This record gives sequence, C-alpha cells and structure tokens, in this order.
Amino acid sequence: MQNFYRLAYSALMDKSADNKAACIGQMQTVLAGMAESAGVAADGTDLLADQPLTIDQPGQPEALSMVDPRALERRKLSTPAGRACFIHAIAHIEFNAINLALDAVYRFRGLPILFYRDWLQVAAEEAQHHQLLVARLKALGYGYGDFTVHNGLWDITRRTDHDLMSRMAIVPCVFEARGLDVTPPMIEKLKSIGDDESAAALQQILDEEVHHVAIGLRWYRYACKQRGLDVVDQFVTLVQMYLPGRRQGPFNVEKRKLAGFTDEWIARLQQLDQGRTRL
Repeated sequence: MQNFYRLAYSALMDKSADNKAACIGQMQTVLAGMAESAGVAADGTDLLADQPLTIDQPGQPEALSMVDPRALERRKLSTPAGRACFIHAIAHIEFNAINLALDAVYRFRGLPILFYRDWLQVAAEEAQHHQLLVARLKALGYGYGDFTVHNGLWDITRRTDHDLMSRMAIVPCVFEARGLDVTPPMIEKLKSIGDDESAAALQQILDEEVHHVAIGLRWYRYACKQRGLDVVDQFVTLVQMYLPGRRQGPFNVEKRKLAGFTDEWIARLQQLDQGRTRL
C-alpha cells in the first residue's frame, strides 16, 4: 500500500508530464492488483496510510515562467503567435489538471475503491489532453514553456486540501465545470479563423471533460451524503466561502446537465451570479 502512495507522491512532484503519465499507469496497475486480491476492501478502508504531506507546489517544467494572472501575455487569436499563446494557456490548465487529479488520489484516504479508480482515470486522460495540446503547439512552432502562466488552479487546490467536500465542490464542480461553458465558443472561434486542427483538439477535450465533471459531482454528492447536507445549499455556501464575488456564468446548460447538474442546481447558480462581477 505504501508503494501506491509513493507512486502518487512521485507523480505529483515529477516535473515531466510524460513521467507523470507513466506513474499514473503504474498506479492503475498497482490498484487493480490490490483490488483483485484481499489487499483492498471494497470500502477503501485498506487504503489508509500515514498522513499525506502538504504540497505547496507540485512538480512542473523549469521552463515555465509564473506571473500574476493580470500580467499574462495577451495576443490576438487571429495571429499564429496568438493562437499558440491561447493553446499554451489551455495546455497549462491540462497540466495542472493532471496534478489536481493526482492530489485527490494522494490526499484523501479511506474512500471507496471507485474514488481512486475514477481520479486515476481522470489523471490519465488529462495527461493525454496535455500531450495533444503540446503536439499542437509544436505544429505551430512553439513549445510548452514559451509563454507565461499563472498558478491559480493550484492555489485553490492548496486551499481545499483539508476537506474532500470542499475540494470536490470547488475544483471539479466550479473550475473544471467552467470549461464546459467556455470551450464551445472557443471551438467556434478557432473554426471561424480556419484553425480546424486546434478546434478538433479542444472538441476531444470537451467531450471527455463532461465525464470528469461528472466524477467530481459524484464525489461531492458522496461527501454531502456522508454529512447529511443538502447538495445544492451546501454548494452555494462553499462557493460563497471560497469564491466570494466571483461570477460563474454564463452557463452551458446542455453540457452541465450531461455532467449531472440538475435544473435546480443550475437555477441556483444563475441566481447566485446575478449582480456579481467577473474576476
């Protein structure tokens, strides 16, 4: 069992996306082997180990230059450099998403075995998304690390590392769900300027992100049920706690419903959004 968590920590701290992907594959194999034997109980109680370490910053390529979000480079999507800058930003989101999924596996202990399978699957697919976008960057004449990035996603991950319910609500159900809203118009914009290759890459990512958000919703609901809390009311409370004043919409209702958001939930999100400003 310690080997499983050593692999998770190694994957988190490794600076290479390829090495992270290799570790994820090893972890999936280890977990499958334990589940088939008597080594892991169906409820995940045998996945308990020593307390996870606080991780202020997971591994990432040394070439990345971190800046305040307000200092990010802004370029027109209509130019090759502008498209590369845009693709680079998405590639960085996907790289962060690998670490987000790995941290969920590493940090939250004693959960049903399905939890670890789910988040290792997410981690593996996020690694594929990152590789897909890096390949697209290379085709445009650039590499990962050629543009500035920010660390906002890991900052919120660090703030929620004490509580499964908060993590599931804020990271997959807010930040990753936001991708369901904003990616379709990005795809149409890329198509309108003739970049069908980048549009196809984003379409593949969008299709799989619906399932990733659904996994986040599943485990957020699980945490609420364990504590006897109303799913929607508690979600609103957590958003107000962690993201006060931050607008969430406009929403892609169709994609959010596919991921498992209910009509009531979406209506509450829209109500919460009224009068707020975009951060």
